[in-house]
Amino acid sequence: MAKQPSAFAKLIDSLPDPDERGLLSSIDKQAVDNVTVQIHEGGRRSLVALVNMLVEPGAGDDVKARYALHCLAVHVCKLESERTRRAFSATLASQLGGDRPKAVQKYIIEQLQVAGGKEVAPSLGKMLLDEELCEPAAQALAAIGDGAAEQLRNALARSGGKTRLTIIQNLGVLGDAGSAGRLKMALGDEDREIRLAAGWALANMGDLGSVDLLLRAAQAEETYERVKATKACLLLAERLAAAGRKEPAARIYEHLRDTRNGSGEAYVRDAANEGLARVAKR
Repeated sequence: MAKQPSAFAKLIDSLPDPDERGLLSSIDKQAVDNVTVQIHEGGRRSLVALVNMLVEPGAGDDVKARYALHCLAVHVCKLESERTRRAFSATLASQLGGDRPKAVQKYIIEQLQVAGGKEVAPSLGKMLLDEELCEPAAQALAAIGDGAAEQLRNALARSGGKTRLTIIQNLGVLGDAGSAGRLKMALGDEDREIRLAAGWALANMGDLGSVDLLLRAAQAEETYERVKATKACLLLAERLAAAGRKEPAARIYEHLRDTRNGSGEAYVRDAANEGLARVAKR
């Protein structure tokens, strides 16, 4: 005799069916909201049961379970109850790790980006050294903000390759001044992309102590690196000027104006002159 679906499975199955394209294009909002509320009222047990219905691509049909989990993440945010939201995100974060497929863990992390807060930062931080999960975890941390920099900073020293690049990029997004020292060291990395990411991160945080380092990096002979490093210098000058540090900003602009003499770098001279004009008006 075939095993009968549980009441919970029937509840999830009552959600709209995807169309022929696999999209949920026709939705009865009230019906979806009712299902979402029922799942939420089931507490931790229902949430874990829902997560257990997720499968990696090709292993089964979990469209409705994924949709339900996303609706639930949005729902707890709309309730305007920090206690409820934290309980949801903490339970969801507890499902990371172990033997659960990486594709499923990635989806869990994406929902934590929607509903998570500082309480899940440590759980996301543990994912930063995993090549498959580093990027979604770093993006979720950057979106959450609170508690993110510490996790990224701690992982940076133990990272390498793709994870190191992702961590540096997101430290730059956060503008984490506390990581400036390690990012300056990364300017000398053997990997060109690491060097460039570190330069952009330092520029975006407006690190005054990086002026000479970035100007030196912008002297690279290889065209691609020279262009990217020069853009970082222009960004640093912009950030410094916005912070009222007119003198170092002007020094960057003057250096670029005076050292970019080739016809192919006329745009740099133009950008530098425009920057100097803006600084003079501040």
